Amino acid sequence: MTISDKIKSILKTIPTDPGVYRYYDDKGEIIYVGKAKNLKRRVHSYFNKQQQSRKVSVLVSRIDDIRFTVVNSEMEALLLENNFIKQYKPRYNILLKDDKTYPWICIKNEKFPRVFLTRKKVNDGSTYFGPYPSVMTAKTLLEMLRQLYPIRNCKLILRQENINNGHYRPCLEYHIGNCKAPCDGSISEDDYNEMIYNVKKVIKGNIQEVLRDMKSKMMAHAAKLEFEQAQDIKDKYDLLENYHAKSVVCSNTAHDMEVFSFEDADASFYINYMKIVEGAIIQSHSLEIKRKLEETPEELLSMAIIEIHQMNAGTDSDTDSHINKGKKNREIIVPIELDIDIEGVRFTVPQRGEKFEILELSQRNAKQYRLEMEKLRTLVDPERHTKRILNQMKEDLKLPVLPEVIECFDNSNFQGDYAVAAMTQFVNAKPNKSGYRHFNIKTVEGPNDFASMEEIIYRRYSRLLNENQRLPDLIVVDGGKGQLSSAVKILQQLGLFGKISIIGIAEKLEEIYFPGDSIPLYIDKRSETLKVIQHIRDEAHRFGITHHRKKFEKGFIHSELNDIKGIGKQTAEKLMLELKSVKNIKEASIETLEAIVGKAKAKIVWEYFRSI
Repeated sequence: MTISDKIKSILKTIPTDPGVYRYYDDKGEIIYVGKAKNLKRRVHSYFNKQQQSRKVSVLVSRIDDIRFTVVNSEMEALLLENNFIKQYKPRYNILLKDDKTYPWICIKNEKFPRVFLTRKKVNDGSTYFGPYPSVMTAKTLLEMLRQLYPIRNCKLILRQENINNGHYRPCLEYHIGNCKAPCDGSISEDDYNEMIYNVKKVIKGNIQEVLRDMKSKMMAHAAKLEFEQAQDIKDKYDLLENYHAKSVVCSNTAHDMEVFSFEDADASFYINYMKIVEGAIIQSHSLEIKRKLEETPEELLSMAIIEIHQMNAGTDSDTDSHINKGKKNREIIVPIELDIDIEGVRFTVPQRGEKFEILELSQRNAKQYRLEMEKLRTLVDPERHTKRILNQMKEDLKLPVLPEVIECFDNSNFQGDYAVAAMTQFVNAKPNKSGYRHFNIKTVEGPNDFASMEEIIYRRYSRLLNENQRLPDLIVVDGGKGQLSSAVKILQQLGLFGKISIIGIAEKLEEIYFPGDSIPLYIDKRSETLKVIQHIRDEAHRFGITHHRKKFEKGFIHSELNDIKGIGKQTAEKLMLELKSVKNIKEASIETLEAIVGKAKAKIVWEYFRSI
């Protein structure tokens, strides 16, 4: 990796403090924003990595300038990073925004506040609750609130002098009992704000407190023989209690908490958020984040928590002293340890018990959301998923064309005997079993995998050329540099090298080798590219082993050992695998045979060979 003198000089000046760094291209545009506990160590890591993904390599190659901002804590770095990303929308950063805008319930910052549904938050001092997973959920809650509390829904700007002067006249909503007509002074501002206070309590899920207050007022009216007023409150009490009973109760203890979980799917990251008040889920929604580079689950989850924390900043911003009184630190349940510190927030990673069960519920929701999104994409565009995988493979492996047809080769033998090979074929990243082929090695004697590879590559592609059949877009060889070189040698003889892409995969570290390059490529273990290559390799291995076993059984085992009465297939296999040949079995001592197949079977084999 070549680093310019300008970047080298900047790297020498970066401090070890926490902060936010920004990468600029040669046009002066921000292409990436990141945060770090230690700016120096984090930024240097981009330029010191020998093995990094293609996407990161491209990003680093485009960096023309680096600027940074030092802050006091990692929390400040998180918030600043989030703000920079929203402001500049850098190309290589994820933007935590879902495909749709979720609905919110707004309590307007005005005299005699209105309560209504909105998809847009305005920074005007109003209080917002949400976001809600669907419009229907929010509308159902709003409808119940309007039955409980006759709050105005008109858009009049109510000024006190106009109310005093009789400027307004009550509308139909007042006459049918849906509004208390604050416009003509029929309800005082204090009484109206009391209703708003209760509305906030219900939305926040603090329903038990509202129910207790209702019951107290109902009993007070009944004691004064004001049965009509008592019945009116009882109807509302029953309505609210019924609503609370239908809430998803996930905790028997009245515990307030928030829950974050995730489902990791390589290119996408799915997050589920739940808010629990008094043991009931009052809010839940999921979102999908598209990865841009190699963001870890810890980084993505931390960013989502900060984002939702900021989104909900207006939810608990009530100024009423009786609302804030006794407010406790929030507890956030997460599935993994996070290295972030938010004032007033305590993170918990439960291992068992009730909180662990709540976390599992959230994780099931995240997984279900992932399945829904993938199914939806498949329904809208059945080939979209396949195209995305093929394009990803083309990019990761630097292929000239999409690898629509991939063929993979694997050979095997038993002590140099019964040499066979298998070829599996994938079409559009899926197994095409009608294209699978077995090969019996004909020209190679002894255990020579390289020569065996040359034979099967020649036989396969000389035949396709002679029959004028479609050639694959990519060949995968199960093996390292040696196997790959053998295959390349034959492709060159056939005039196909350069026309067909070819790679080798070494099983030990899942290294990808390219012709003429001694340095392997390490693909992200979560990458769909590696998963497809592993899948076709494993299929070739399975397919080859099956064929090898059948041939092996038809050979030595059947002709020599299966003729012994009382000796079955499994016993014969054990003996051959352990002693390698029938000659060694004949010469083995009774003790050796007993150690492999037991006394009874060993006696049968030993006596058989002594009798012939």
